[in-house]
This record gives sequence, structure tokens and C-alpha cells, in this order.
Amino acid sequence: TCYSEGSRNLLAASGALLPKRRCAAAPFGTSLSEKMERDGLSSADQKLIRESWQKVGNSPLEHGVVLFTRLFDLDPDLLPLFKYNCKKFSTPQECLSSPEFLEHIRKVMLVIDAAVTHLENLHCLEDYLANLGRKHQAVGVKVESFEAVGDSLLYMLERCHGPAFKMNARDAWIKLYSTVVKAMSCGWNVSRKVE
Repeated sequence: TCYSEGSRNLLAASGALLPKRRCAAAPFGTSLSEKMERDGLSSADQKLIRESWQKVGNSPLEHGVVLFTRLFDLDPDLLPLFKYNCKKFSTPQECLSSPEFLEHIRKVMLVIDAAVTHLENLHCLEDYLANLGRKHQAVGVKVESFEAVGDSLLYMLERCHGPAFKMNARDAWIKLYSTVVKAMSCGWNVSRKVE
């Protein structure tokens, strides 16, 4: 099966949980797609993103483990946030070998896949990403932690492609990831307004 079909199924299955609102941070109702167009994610950038993701999509769990291994190297303070059935992990290796955490990795890779799949129509993910941000805030993740996640994503892509991962592809991924994080941070903004 196509990995992109899985991302559509994940989003459809969680659709009932999505908030029915636009992010207030987007000026004048600007959608993610409009923002990306304005901020310079060109069709060439989209092509680079899709081409580089294709290889990752063939073995997403393997590449996701690389991403999270790097994340725990960069920000070990994130490890205690991952608890399953009241079990805390004492080492990153213990966490990375947990079936529950491997399922989390699979879901993260599906979200990235959904963003890649919907590059021309990212506005359909706005509410989903804001809700995802709210859920991350609820478990103690800070918006600032997503910088390390972005660095880990780039590291994983560089490891996957080696020297074939050129600077222009890296720049395209930075633009996409920044847009996704901005949408997720809307979930933090909503929570703060409610408090």
C-alpha cells in the first residue's frame, strides 16, 4: 500500500476530533497554502520535497527511529515526556525499542507524509495540526522543542540521502517544516487564550 494512503486514513480517522476553527495567528484568514506561496515554497521546492520523501516513505519506521535517536541526542530532556502505561523510560534505547513508542514514530512519520502529500492544499491540515499542537502542549512539550525536531528531521533526510541531499532540498524542507510548526503552534495559542 502507498504510505500516503495511510496518512489520509490517519487524518480521516481523527477528523471528528479536529477543532472547527481557523488559527487566529494567520492574518486575514491566510491559509497555509497561501502563506507558503507568499513565503516562497515554489513548485521546484515542492518537487524537491516530494522526491526526497519518496525514499523515506519506503521505510518510514526505520527513518523515524533515526529521527528520534537524533532528537534524544539533541534534547535528552524530552525523554521523560514519553510514558506509556505509566512506564517511564530510563534510556533513549529503551524508549526507541518500545512497541508503544514505535507506534508514536509511525504516527509522526504519517503526519510528515500527510504534509508532503498535501503540499498544494495544506490548508486542509490546518485544524489537524493546531489540534496536534494542543495535544503536545497538554503532555508538556514546549514550542521551542520543535527546533530540535526540525534539526532531527534534516539529519534523518541527510542520513537517508547522503551527498544527494543538496542545500536547495534542505532549504525547501526548512520552509515546509516551519509552516507546519506555525500551524501546530496555533494549538498552543488557543490553550493560552483559554487559560
